[in-house]
Amino acid sequence: MRSIMFLVKNFGLDLESMASKLQQLQSKACQASQFAFKHGSAYYKQLLEQNKQYIQGPPTVEKCNQLSKQLLYTRLASIPGRYESFWKELDYVKHIWKNRQELKVEDAGIAALFGLECFAWFCAGEIVGRGFTFTGYYV
Repeated sequence: MRSIMFLVKNFGLDLESMASKLQQLQSKACQASQFAFKHGSAYYKQLLEQNKQYIQGPPTVEKCNQLSKQLLYTRLASIPGRYESFWKELDYVKHIWKNRQELKVEDAGIAALFGLECFAWFCAGEIVGRGFTFTGYYV
């Protein structure tokens, strides 16, 4: 009730205009749901037809459970290869650091841009984690 009084007092909204806005919103929501009901099944069929090469048959709960287990264990089996790739990349970075006198300006610029991009993604994650506020956390 306080928020309604705040809107009325500070924005000059009366209850009649708010009720008409609510009715407009309800009619728009009704139109959107009718559109989704009418065209949703066609979109669904089109999506399945376009991606039929990825569909495993028969589409049952058991098959989904089997596929999820296959995905989990396939990812677990790929860990040694990724571990080896990580150490190769780290050795490459160590080699570059030892021979940094031979480093080109373009390579240094690319590394700086990569670091800047990582920092930007970190900042974006922090903002999202704070609930899309720039000033701080809600306490």
